[in-house]
Amino acid sequence: MALAMLGIPRRYSHFVFGALQAGLTCLIAAGIASLPVTAAGPFLRHWAAAWLISWAAMLPVVLLAAPAIRALSVALTRDEPRVRSKP
Repeated sequence: MALAMLGIPRRYSHFVFGALQAGLTCLIAAGIASLPVTAAGPFLRHWAAAWLISWAAMLPVVLLAAPAIRALSVALTRDEPRVRSKP
């Protein structure tokens, strides 16, 4: 597989998964947060509303994207040869 040429050992796939998941999450959340604010209100009220909307939007994305991101993180990593210890 062409993506596996990065050569990241498979034992680090959870870090690759986390980086991909964080990137996707931040991309969508930043888009939602960047929408023009139509009604200026107190900061905490605006922040809480933006967080709730972002979370509601991200939950199905995370649940649906996680299998694809997991597969991509496996494609970006490689199995390491097993090291046998002498008895």
